[in-house]
Amino acid sequence: MIKIIIVALIVASVLYVHFRGRVRHRFFRQLSDHSTFMAPINAFMYLFSKVPDRPYHREADFPELTPLTERWEEIRDEALALENHIKGSQQKDDAGFNSFFRRGWKRFYLKWYNDSHESARQLCPRTTEILAEIPTVKAAMFAELPAGSKLMKHRDPYAGSIRYHLGLRTPNDDRCLINVDGESYSWRDGQAVLFDETFIHYAENHSEQNRLILFCDIERPMKYRWAAAVNHWFSRNVMAAAASPNDENDRTGGINRAFKYVYKVREVGKKLKKKNRVVYYAVKWLIFGGIVVGLLSL
Repeated sequence: MIKIIIVALIVASVLYVHFRGRVRHRFFRQLSDHSTFMAPINAFMYLFSKVPDRPYHREADFPELTPLTERWEEIRDEALALENHIKGSQQKDDAGFNSFFRRGWKRFYLKWYNDSHESARQLCPRTTEILAEIPTVKAAMFAELPAGSKLMKHRDPYAGSIRYHLGLRTPNDDRCLINVDGESYSWRDGQAVLFDETFIHYAENHSEQNRLILFCDIERPMKYRWAAAVNHWFSRNVMAAAASPNDENDRTGGINRAFKYVYKVREVGKKLKKKNRVVYYAVKWLIFGGIVVGLLSL
């Protein structure tokens, strides 16, 4: 009986994630998406969230972020000074964002669910100081979307945070936008937007200028202290393990140390998909089916 209840809760959480919002993946893509595997923990976050379950959020609900928007020019100046360090080449040490690099996306980490990166403290001390004074900022980076680039439709894996974007140097053009659950927002210099990154979203820059923003994960406010404690624990013990370096002075988390081996398997899968899509999908679904059967047999 306990096993049946657990399976039912997992299925219910997966279905909720799939049908949540106006935009959704095709059903079979959803089955293999990382948001399906994260559905039970994310359903918990949605259930006990203090903020409404909606694509975009109000700045007024996150007053602690005011120093970021008020000091955006200081932050912009440091970001522009280190543009040569903002990169997208290290695909094999960044499990969270590796697929974006092939589409032009670049980044420079400031902090990741822990202390600031050593390289960030050295190269942009004012920004790291401002971020250190806002405990709800769990992760932060400078992110560049070059002219002509587009990021695919996707959900981010973890619902324990709300995404914050602050325009630093943007095209100030409606052709440079992010679309969250079917609703578009165009970045502007000195202006911020907050959204739930676990809704399906994509970004594109059809202007002639690169877009540079401050990109932060803000801890999702929870209704109860014990629910917030669960969010803290997961962030500290799981999300922190996905830390990725800017250079050799920065720490690499356990997930990303392992990802270089996973990436080799992924490269084999890409070659197989290019050569024979039928065999690729047959192997893929056999693996997923084996995982499900294994879980049910526990």
